Amino acid sequence: MLKNKIKNHKVYITDTVLRDAHQSLLATRVRTADMLEGAKKLDRVGYWSLEAWGGATFDTALRFLKDDPWERLRAFRKAIPNTRLQMLLRGQNLVGYRHYADDVVKKFIERSKKNGVDVFRIFDALNDIRNLEVAIKAAKEVKGFVEATVCYTTSPVHTHDMLVEMAVKLERMGADTICIKDMAGLLTPYEAYNLVTRLIEKVGVPIHIHTHDSSGLAAMSYLKAIEAGAQIVDTAISSMASGTSQPPTESIVAALKDTHYDTGLSLGLLTEIAEYFRDMRKKYKRFESEYTGVDTRTLVVQVPGGMISNLAAQLKEQNAIGKMNEVLKEIPKVRKDLGYPPLVTPTSQIVGTQATLNILTGERYKVITSEIKNYLKGLYGTPQGRIDKKVQKKAIGKEESITCRPADLLEPELDKLTREIGANAKNIEDVLSYALFPNVALEYFEQRDSGKLEPEPIDEPVKEKETQVAQSPLLAPSEFIVTVHGESYRVKVAGAGHKVEGKRPFFLKIDDRLEEVMIESLTEIIPTMGGEIEAKLTTQSARPRAKEKGDVTAPIPGKVTSIKVSEGDKVSAGDTVLTIESMKMENEVHTPIDGTVKKIYGNKYKGI
Repeated sequence: MLKNKIKNHKVYITDTVLRDAHQSLLATRVRTADMLEGAKKLDRVGYWSLEAWGGATFDTALRFLKDDPWERLRAFRKAIPNTRLQMLLRGQNLVGYRHYADDVVKKFIERSKKNGVDVFRIFDALNDIRNLEVAIKAAKEVKGFVEATVCYTTSPVHTHDMLVEMAVKLERMGADTICIKDMAGLLTPYEAYNLVTRLIEKVGVPIHIHTHDSSGLAAMSYLKAIEAGAQIVDTAISSMASGTSQPPTESIVAALKDTHYDTGLSLGLLTEIAEYFRDMRKKYKRFESEYTGVDTRTLVVQVPGGMISNLAAQLKEQNAIGKMNEVLKEIPKVRKDLGYPPLVTPTSQIVGTQATLNILTGERYKVITSEIKNYLKGLYGTPQGRIDKKVQKKAIGKEESITCRPADLLEPELDKLTREIGANAKNIEDVLSYALFPNVALEYFEQRDSGKLEPEPIDEPVKEKETQVAQSPLLAPSEFIVTVHGESYRVKVAGAGHKVEGKRPFFLKIDDRLEEVMIESLTEIIPTMGGEIEAKLTTQSARPRAKEKGDVTAPIPGKVTSIKVSEGDKVSAGDTVLTIESMKMENEVHTPIDGTVKKIYGNKYKGI
């Protein structure tokens, strides 16, 4: 076991290339198969640990990659037998976006350990220590290594005293190490030195520092933290480092070589590994964004590395990437309204999505996500700052917020979920996936069982001329790249339905959305160079648009996740009739007038 209070000490390295690095740079889209060969090389290095699981990787694997996250963990364990595997666990949130009942938390941690996790880095987005108790205890019971975490942020209410006091409590709860988790690259060099010095005086377990290079300060902050006594730091292999990722592993190893802090790692082997991931990264070019480099605005907006690449991807999906600067300016305002929560999942997603909605709708809090309402009810815990009462009232009305540990209000749910998912689940891991992401997991299971898993494409859609349909030799015969108004989409076309005013109906699968469109004209098909075809194409969405004052419309494009009413129900203006998922958050859709529900279309969604 490492010991604390030693300033001349060997420094240990955790490499994040298998998790946080690609979450921060490539919107978490790297597939398991593309990391396995590199994983075998990483196992030879002698790292303290490899961060390989948890965070957003679980959700993204199911949602976009159609890649079983549990199978990923088992594959990593097989490829990496000699190095600790580390995961990022959001306390009572696990790897999801809400609190789960204690029985789900315990079972998830037990199965994570069984499938290959050694080190559990456990944090709570609000630094509410009550939300860490069950997870820490569960990890200790299965003989996991507990790295209890303090989320670092700056605000009028966050002080070193507060963070040190929390660390002391975490050590008493059984932490084997204390991690200072700086999600947004806000930790400056001398702040790092002072904070670690304070921690060394108060706690007896090793200090592990995690930061991002978003502001360009990370390597300097690591060096000062190490001089103050920090023994472990997070880095990323150089070809997947810097910017919103972590500082380069090789640079830190070289900086400490032949000093009291020498890591003992081989630069030659690290260089070989960097080359492997450099080639791999090229494959995921479509997920790169201009917002993942060093940007000192980070010191103001405090957007963490993993959040900014995903935020850029989500805005792009909404055809609103040009609104990024406005969203970045709105994020600190929403954060202040919510009591200055540290911006780390799920609060980063909650704040980021609400800020995005405020900009896209043109009115602050015109649309309020379900997660914001739950946050303001206290269902995520208690923030360390004051919540804006006007925003709270607008979101939850006269409803009282809770003051107890949020999970105390949750009944055990594992047995219920097991019955609910039934034969769709092949094992307990499937049940846990369903518990965390019901709709996403169910879709994954259905595709898996039918042998039709359809992962999101990796290759960049070819930019074609306006009104051009191009068939790529890489695509199946029924797949096309369609460009409409300057935006290119990969589509699958299949005739269906009935004629409408003489137009032929088609269903186009655009990315992961199914849209019914009417092909008004597809007449002049002209062969062009490269075997592509050009066609005059105009489309008209068959989805009804609001025309009357009583029409119910969604505030933002998304997927229906639940219907809250039944046929014959009487509703009043403002009642929730359904929810849609957009940008991984749920949004309620309300009726604008009083009335009676006459008919529900697509009621297969009911009860999801």
